[in-house]
Amino acid sequence: MCFGVAVLEGFDIQALGIVAPRLARDLALTAAELGLVFAGGNIGLVIGAALGGALSDRFGRKPVLVGAVLTFGLFTLGTVLVSGFAGLFAARLLAGAGFGAALPTMMALAAEVAPEGKRASTTAAMFCGMPIGGGFCGLFVGALPQSIPWQAVFIAGGLLPVLLASALMAFLRETLRPRTAEAAGEERSTTVWQVLFAEGRAAPTLLLWMAFFPTLLILYLMLSWLPSVVIAKGLDPALAPLSAVVFNFSAAAGAIALSAAVDRFGMRWPLTLAYAGLVLALLALGAVEARTGLFLAAGLAGFCVLGANYALYGVTTRFYPMSMRGVGSGAAVAAGRLGSVIGPLLAGIWLSQGETGGQVIEDLAPLAIVAGGAVLWLAQRGR
Repeated sequence: MCFGVAVLEGFDIQALGIVAPRLARDLALTAAELGLVFAGGNIGLVIGAALGGALSDRFGRKPVLVGAVLTFGLFTLGTVLVSGFAGLFAARLLAGAGFGAALPTMMALAAEVAPEGKRASTTAAMFCGMPIGGGFCGLFVGALPQSIPWQAVFIAGGLLPVLLASALMAFLRETLRPRTAEAAGEERSTTVWQVLFAEGRAAPTLLLWMAFFPTLLILYLMLSWLPSVVIAKGLDPALAPLSAVVFNFSAAAGAIALSAAVDRFGMRWPLTLAYAGLVLALLALGAVEARTGLFLAAGLAGFCVLGANYALYGVTTRFYPMSMRGVGSGAAVAAGRLGSVIGPLLAGIWLSQGETGGQVIEDLAPLAIVAGGAVLWLAQRGR
């Protein structure tokens, strides 16, 4: 059921990036305004992640996840009613809050149902629904006749989560163990600061944030702008949704492969190699002009960046005890989502200042190096 939530989140998140050229034309949005719309959804993700993790520790995983799914479904449906920048920004902000609240809750659920030694691969198997959903969104949009309005994508992306929320209410089981009154009182007296920075957790917390921030900045810039970058390179516009399909389906493979490697060999070398591959993919994606090279570079980038991101989701829960897992995971996700806010904004600014699409992608390579360094340091601390 959580995999289904991830599929629908991926569908909706990718939908805006894929229909962005048509949507911007119909609503008369500038590149800077479109960047703000992309950022608005990610601002909501930051808020939702920070609140959702704490709420799931307090009230349970199930009610928070059901509420989150309903929230992003209803406000995705609301996207079809907008007529300008302000309405679109508000709809994406509130839908993003639902996405954000769901993420740390699902991270905690995965950790609590996974067998020992399989947390990274279990988490990744669940979260790889997101790139699969994004890939199907690309296929769906690519198959739609141009006469079908872009609003149809958001109708599909909004109705399905509302239906899935009913299944979650009926069948999802609660995984958070009941607490005694004494334990509950102790947990309420523990501050967020103590959860994140007490008892030797300060360094892992900061290093996790240092890895998540650039990773999510790169990921969401590419999810939001890759189709537009393809068109800006002068390639056939029909390749734009296909590039998103390649990126997302390769990302699903990367999530499974890298997380299995992390469970077997530890996080150090699998994630370091993933970030090294991401640097090469970004430089290649910025330079290529041909269809084959574009698809190869986009596939490698998706494999590395989302594979690394989901493997990080799996290892994050190791650094926090069960009663604090929602807060710790939520804080890590929120730190990453700050990067996801800045990424689309940066692309809009760079493009409006005259940079080419290829230059925007190449500018991301140093950030991949920073994330890889943080992972190396975190692995060393873990040892």
